[in-house]
Amino acid sequence: MHQFTNTMKFSAKLIATTLFTAGTLFFTNSQVAAQSTARIGLKGGLNASSLFYDNQGVTNKNERIGFNLGVFAQAPLGEFLAIQPELLYTTKGASADYSVSSLGLNGRNTFKLNYAELPVLLTFKLGQAVELQAGPYAAYLINSNVNSNGSFTTSASINADNFNRFDYGLAGGINFYFGKAFIGARYGQGLQKIANSGAASTLLGNAKNSVGMLSVGFSIN
Repeated sequence: MHQFTNTMKFSAKLIATTLFTAGTLFFTNSQVAAQSTARIGLKGGLNASSLFYDNQGVTNKNERIGFNLGVFAQAPLGEFLAIQPELLYTTKGASADYSVSSLGLNGRNTFKLNYAELPVLLTFKLGQAVELQAGPYAAYLINSNVNSNGSFTTSASINADNFNRFDYGLAGGINFYFGKAFIGARYGQGLQKIANSGAASTLLGNAKNSVGMLSVGFSIN
């Protein structure tokens, strides 16, 4: 729960920074009619990810700083609504100390998980400058890298076969447009446990992905 709270605080800071940066634009465009044309574009940015652990033997947790990169399309559903699917390459994971007293295991692991992710977000438009978004995502684990120190001394002890290849969850955030360019903040919470077998399951239990994302992008049309 402490790790989940820290991630939520980080995501709140991202959104607060975005609000401060784009505040002037929002107020000067508040009287402009809503955007109602289709968009296609590119986006990318910074990730700060963690694993939502419920294992009591996990301590000293640290986020993984990574990135997201991909494409998006936005189709209007009306004057103030749109649907936005995306295809992203996104990094997730975290590092933490572990202790499994019943098995005599202890040490520190760094989990680096890289996904192809497909969010499908309902978009609420507040004029041309601001969008609120929420919806589900599905993801596929492309590769993983686990660095181990302690009882599991090699990354060979835990590999991609020990993780669920498919992940899914919910995401929500906000975008601010500067003409065709935008800056956005988003939080995603996984609903699927990451590990499915072996040492990964022993160490991670029912841990799930969570990530705060800060992105910039632009519409090419």
